[in-house]
Amino acid sequence: MLDAVVVGAGPNGLTAAVELARRGFSVALFEAKETVGGGARTEELTLPGFRHDPCSAAHPLGINSPAFRALPLERYGLEWLHADLPMAHPFPDGTAAVLSRSVAETAASFGPRDAGTYRRLVSPFLPRWDTLVRDFMSLPATALPRDPVTLARFGLAGLPPYSWLMRRFRDEPARTLLAGLVAHVMAPLGGFATSAVGLVFALAAHARGWPVARGGSQSLSDALAAYLKDLGGLIHTDYEVKRLDDLPPARAYVFDTSPTALARIAGLGTAYAGYRYGPGVFKIDYALDGPVPWTAPQARAAGTVQIGADSTEIGTALRSAARQDRAPDAPFLITVQPGVADPTRAPEGKHVFWAYGHVPNGWTGDLTDAIERQLERYAPGFRDLVLARATAGPPELAARNANYVGGDIGTGAASGLRLLLRPKPTLFPYATRHPAVFLCSSATPPGPGVHGMSGHNAAKAVWRRLRQT
Repeated sequence: MLDAVVVGAGPNGLTAAVELARRGFSVALFEAKETVGGGARTEELTLPGFRHDPCSAAHPLGINSPAFRALPLERYGLEWLHADLPMAHPFPDGTAAVLSRSVAETAASFGPRDAGTYRRLVSPFLPRWDTLVRDFMSLPATALPRDPVTLARFGLAGLPPYSWLMRRFRDEPARTLLAGLVAHVMAPLGGFATSAVGLVFALAAHARGWPVARGGSQSLSDALAAYLKDLGGLIHTDYEVKRLDDLPPARAYVFDTSPTALARIAGLGTAYAGYRYGPGVFKIDYALDGPVPWTAPQARAAGTVQIGADSTEIGTALRSAARQDRAPDAPFLITVQPGVADPTRAPEGKHVFWAYGHVPNGWTGDLTDAIERQLERYAPGFRDLVLARATAGPPELAARNANYVGGDIGTGAASGLRLLLRPKPTLFPYATRHPAVFLCSSATPPGPGVHGMSGHNAAKAVWRRLRQT
């Protein structure tokens, strides 16, 4: 009998399997797709030689993850590559605010009236970042805080909605860039703890940047898989699990799946009947004949570029997607241009590029024209560079990855208390009513993102259980 079986080879499932194998437990991992990766894959979606990341591409949480940093992933081929700027947010007049490794450069891009406010906001936390991120991403009960004072201070700044934090800034460059950071979790700006989201992304960039993985996000997944194999773990791909009886006998079963899929497979009935999924996304992967012709020079040097004219436009787009009524006319866009840091991703002189906008969960329309209208506002002539595009709305995203229910790439709504209390209000979010079944996906704390910490935290709960039996 195995000690643990893990279902789902996304970053969290791979991390959970690695953490258990590192501690001497026998582990087997089962993945429905032909390759490991989940939300961290790389594929030729458009033309030969153009290597796209179907979901996550830039990794501010990955390079800062306490779980990943404790593993020898560089030994297995993972290499982080950095653009000159982690992120830029251009405006229609050709200017831009930036999120730089330098706090001073970032603050200066906000203008003189907000520069000091921003420095005062982030300065107390940056010197204690490594401890803070470990404490924050280990909540609620997998470890005692190492620096409870800093964590409490962060809570005071981060628990209010971003609509409150925004009032501290007087001009739109700061308000808009930070609103865009909050929007990465697809939560309306007035939601509980949304200030914390913006702060985490900003601090992550200042601490270690927003890199891409050389060769694509698949490199991160492949490094985790190779390390797991060296630890004696077994990986079975192209193996769909429909019920527990499909799996070999084990002392524990760990699911990197959506909560509703877990309930169906493990026979947990209505255990997650009230679980809510958030807005979906509409994503386009492009093969381009050259770099994106951004008007703002800062955007040409950035790995990630946010698109939203101002905080009002971003807030309207988020509310439209969350209300489930219609896709926004002017969608807020998150875009990544990996070739700025990694020219190996496309043939010489060519580029890969992706953009996505938020849409209602399960939306079946086509956002291509709206996305490209937005891009043309900030990069005139963009359409002329398009060699090929691969579009994916909520139905296509859910077909690629069963965790993306209705196109929700965060595997669960991040509005209100659901941002912190996932998948339900409990101090033991990784455990289920079945004593041998656990959940480790991004439906559990600390939530969405390629960081492996949900898997790391779940593995702690599993090995504590195994040592008691």
